[in-house]
Amino acid sequence: MFPIVNDTVIFGIITFCLAFVFLTAQSQHHFWKKFYGIVPTLLLCYLLPALLVNLKIISIDDSKLYFVSSRYLLPAALILMTLSIDLKKIARLGPKALLMFFTGTFGIIIGGPIALMIVSVIVPSAVDGVGFDAIWRGLATIAGSWIGGGANQATMLEVFQYTPSKYGSMVLVDILMANIWLAILLFGVGKAERIDRWLKADTSQIQALIEKVSQFSEKVNRTPQTSDWVVLTGIAFLGVGTAHFFAPLIVDLMALMIKEDSSLGIFESLKSDFLWMVVIATVFGIALSFSRFKSYEGVGASKIGGVFIYILVATIGMQMDLSKILENPGLLLIGFVWICIHAALLILVAKLTKSPFFFLAVGSQANVGGAASAPVIAAEFHPSLSSVGILLAVFGYVVGTAGAYFCAILMEIASTI
Repeated sequence: MFPIVNDTVIFGIITFCLAFVFLTAQSQHHFWKKFYGIVPTLLLCYLLPALLVNLKIISIDDSKLYFVSSRYLLPAALILMTLSIDLKKIARLGPKALLMFFTGTFGIIIGGPIALMIVSVIVPSAVDGVGFDAIWRGLATIAGSWIGGGANQATMLEVFQYTPSKYGSMVLVDILMANIWLAILLFGVGKAERIDRWLKADTSQIQALIEKVSQFSEKVNRTPQTSDWVVLTGIAFLGVGTAHFFAPLIVDLMALMIKEDSSLGIFESLKSDFLWMVVIATVFGIALSFSRFKSYEGVGASKIGGVFIYILVATIGMQMDLSKILENPGLLLIGFVWICIHAALLILVAKLTKSPFFFLAVGSQANVGGAASAPVIAAEFHPSLSSVGILLAVFGYVVGTAGAYFCAILMEIASTI
């Protein structure tokens, strides 16, 4: 009877695991409120499927669920989550908002290789690993998560082919460090006035921002009809088909260019169908944001995309070997140094430019926390500001693949120094 090998049955089980996580996370029972005050929901979405596999309740030896999720649901999610992006509105947030966002992105990009070099001196064994076990490959998935989110993280896992059984350690570092930093930022919200005085920041633009965005949700929200979701599904999977059609053509072109110029060998990973599939899907979603399909965010486009991402997260969790999560505790030191570099750079730039703490906190979480926590921390300042967090977080999805890829290349170089 066990382990279960039927993919249809396994799919039913892991989607129920997701349902269980979110049902209990919404519960008002004191036990669950305390539990989720300590354990992040995202961690459980990885952990429960992993437990089922590690306890031999289900088997993934011949499973195609991860393949389907990564090739079909991931690009569809990217399209649905980017079709609502308003690049003009992001630009109108002001230079300081964008400056802090890109400072956060830059901090992640340079923080990875710097942390890798520092820890390689202190704990050389922490950066051991060759081939697909190379630590920089695993850290690339953290870069994807901290710049964009789950979709970009999955992209980096697929592009750089880090050993799946060792991936659990990276998830631990990702979630632990991200949540420690989030807790610090949330504590800072309560001291925002004092911090702004120290930064010598002018917060009048925040009040103006509240007025601009307070009616955003009301303008686009409407009761969804079946026809709306049929249209969304059709558009999303047309984009998926387009991405799958053009990706191999671009890979052939990249292979030809690299073959003709050996100096381009460092970009060997550009010969990845998966990478270009994700890039094309993202561009497709951005293109839709300039059309009337942008209004479909009002019927839950990004929410449907979020469902797809959580299914993908569950299938990634199925590949984790929990016995190896603490195999390399030095990874925690890398993660700590990395997030400290990100934080220090944000504080430095905020001080130099006299940017409000709001822009620092939301700019950081639009990178590190993505769509899950950026709107949450924005709403801590004022409920109407949650859409600012959403806008910047979605923008993070757009730049996440490129930023994480560049960070990975730098970490590959740093690992050889």
